[in-house]
Amino acid sequence: MLKYRIITALILIPIVIAALFLLPPVGFAIVTLIVCMLAAWEWGQLAGLGSRNQRIWLAILCGFLLAAMMLSIPAYHHNAQLPLVSGSLWVALAWWCVALVLVVGYPVSAAFWRHSRVLRVLFGVLTIVPFFWGMVALRQYGYVENPHTGAWWLLYVMLLVWGADSGAYLFGKLLGKHKLAPKVSPGKTWEGFIGGLLTCALIAWLFGRYAPLTVQPSVLLICSVVAALASVLGDLTESMFKREAGIKDSGHMIPGHGGILDRIDSLTAAVPVFACLMLLVY
Repeated sequence: MLKYRIITALILIPIVIAALFLLPPVGFAIVTLIVCMLAAWEWGQLAGLGSRNQRIWLAILCGFLLAAMMLSIPAYHHNAQLPLVSGSLWVALAWWCVALVLVVGYPVSAAFWRHSRVLRVLFGVLTIVPFFWGMVALRQYGYVENPHTGAWWLLYVMLLVWGADSGAYLFGKLLGKHKLAPKVSPGKTWEGFIGGLLTCALIAWLFGRYAPLTVQPSVLLICSVVAALASVLGDLTESMFKREAGIKDSGHMIPGHGGILDRIDSLTAAVPVFACLMLLVY
């Protein structure tokens, strides 16, 4: 399993970096839309849609919704100041606050959504749509002055999330004793959580020092810490929904890694939260 994870990562990482820096904003938005459709297909299982056709339709409707939203605003103007984009990012902040309550209160909190497919589909929409706009808005950021500014910011958020995940895994394996959320994800520990945050702090310091970006250190630190915390919440939230659905992985599209959602669960929270703070608050 570990061998497949490493091989897949070595293939996917260059592809992701190439998409960030080589694709124009519209091309990048289309690729992100396709990823979101695949995520919606997998979310169908979490929402209790047992039929393959139902999950296909959920993916198609998700694609149509995002495409319609894109077409409703001018091309190359997908910036965070547009009401549709900013509204999606603010909704993301609200949704992840609700998700925190659901995770902390689980399994008691599941009583009001466990038997509602509509609510579970709605949770998927609140997860995937703001993630899409967070990705697009960050990629578009500063595009006129420097076409690669947004790509650097997105790469930073991804490194932040991957660093938090890797740091948490290593610290948890070496030092983990105290469970973080045993009823949601028994494998996660407070030691791993703290190790992930320390890893994020190191990445933030290195990126702030050496990456070609202009940002106040205090702003970068605040946005980074909150995004790192959101990434953990994104992971725990998907784990909660998978536990209720009785599945281990959201899918099998990525060898050694599970499904698309298993790879982007942390990003679905971290990206829109970071984008909202960086582009709308600061």
